[in-house]
Amino acid sequence: QVQLVESGGGLVQAGDSLRLACAASGRTFSGYTMGWFRQAPGKEREFVAVISRTGADRYYADSVKGRFTISRDNAKNTVSMQMNSLKPEDTAVYYCAARTLVVATNPADFHSWGQGTQVTVSS
Repeated sequence: QVQLVESGGGLVQAGDSLRLACAASGRTFSGYTMGWFRQAPGKEREFVAVISRTGADRYYADSVKGRFTISRDNAKNTVSMQMNSLKPEDTAVYYCAARTLVVATNPADFHSWGQGTQVTVSS
């Protein structure tokens, strides 16, 4: 099992940028596909971005494509997400998640989760 801790959330204005980070501890980090998900009040948790174990494959939700970039550093056991041109509809709690198998986008396919970090974008 891997333990995940997110950081980097905050309150920003529309058009601003934020960088989220997720620090992992436990078993070998490079063995995990890593994903970012978000959950807004009253809504289900939704996929945002995912990166394969080597970092060679990355996929994004259509709503963030071209604005968000996921990356990982296996030497430092971290996964990050650069969020640019933020919009009010990006407001949510953002979660980092891990799974041991290939890339997936369904939250139910991820077995380890962080506690989440709040991102609030004002208009």
